[in-house]
Amino acid sequence: MDKIAVIVGNGDLPVKFLESANEYGIDPYPIGLFDTVSEKIKTHSNYVQMNVGEMKKILLYLLENNINKMVMLGKVEKKILFNDLKLDEVGEELLKKMPDKKDETLLFGIISLFRLNGIKVLPQNHLMKDMMFSNKIYTKRNPSKVDLKTIKLGIEGAKALATIDAGQCVVCKDEAIITLEGIEGTDKTIERAYEYVGDDCILVKMSRPQQDMRVDVPAIGLDTIKKIISINGKGIVAESNRMLFLDREKCIKLANENNIFIVGVKI
Repeated sequence: MDKIAVIVGNGDLPVKFLESANEYGIDPYPIGLFDTVSEKIKTHSNYVQMNVGEMKKILLYLLENNINKMVMLGKVEKKILFNDLKLDEVGEELLKKMPDKKDETLLFGIISLFRLNGIKVLPQNHLMKDMMFSNKIYTKRNPSKVDLKTIKLGIEGAKALATIDAGQCVVCKDEAIITLEGIEGTDKTIERAYEYVGDDCILVKMSRPQQDMRVDVPAIGLDTIKKIISINGKGIVAESNRMLFLDREKCIKLANENNIFIVGVKI
């Protein structure tokens, strides 16, 4: 049976991968990075937990188990880099070589380390290509003419933000960008927008201009839908073919019940 290691961060994406792996007859080896990873992951027979800075320990584990393929899934909050991150000697050496601490720089450094040790990092949509956003309106509600102008501006803003690797989403309202994503993440970006301007905000989330599907692929799922509903938002816009749409049917049903739109757009 084919083996694939799964470096597990927070959120539901790693759970979806394990479900797909089971359907494809692949033996996954989940490696949890935090105590807060999904309980569904923790109950897997191959589950182990390691610190995110224990690069040597992770490498040895993969090599000892004859695993030469892996996928990195789930949220790894960037704030851990500034909160007493504990690194082993391999992790320290890797971080010293990084020219900066941009998400892309750090992730590609990790990929290079694995590759040098004969381990291939697979795309994050491996086994899950049917979960990508399409270029369509998914919901009963459509954006209005004013909304479309707002969305156009939001796309420009989110793409500019992603180009400098600062974030991947913006929140807009009435042809204006209200908040930009930073280190705090999508949920806090949405909450700040509501604090500033109240109801009817639109979340626009884009991929990087040169999005590498192995790392940090943007995703929309139930938690994001619920967050937009909680602030009485209008809808969500995501880039088609370059973003994951998790729990699609449940998301669409919930959006329709709360009269918000979900739109995939081709850039």
